[in-house]
Amino acid sequence: MVALWGCLTAYAVWYFTSAKHYAPITISEARILWKIHKRNIQCNARKWQKIKRGGKIIGFTCECGYKHIQRRPIVSNIPTPNIKSQNSQTSTFEKLHASYKSR
Repeated sequence: MVALWGCLTAYAVWYFTSAKHYAPITISEARILWKIHKRNIQCNARKWQKIKRGGKIIGFTCECGYKHIQRRPIVSNIPTPNIKSQNSQTSTFEKLHASYKSR
């Protein structure tokens, strides 16, 4: 029974830390990533090919053999938005026209 719980715990740790799924990118993002690859390792390749899964571009392959696939964790923390309760126009106006009095 302990072995079963150990296996379940190991699987849960793997799932929440290592399991990833493909993240779609645009053609321009793939092109920029390819140019960064070329610059970083001084690659002489002239062409790259899209890697598609489900009709969406998820990465590219370079002529030199380099392969980039955009992945993201299945479970990730979403940053909480930093929303202020004040009216943004009034707040900006007050910041621009504030008198600097000693407090």
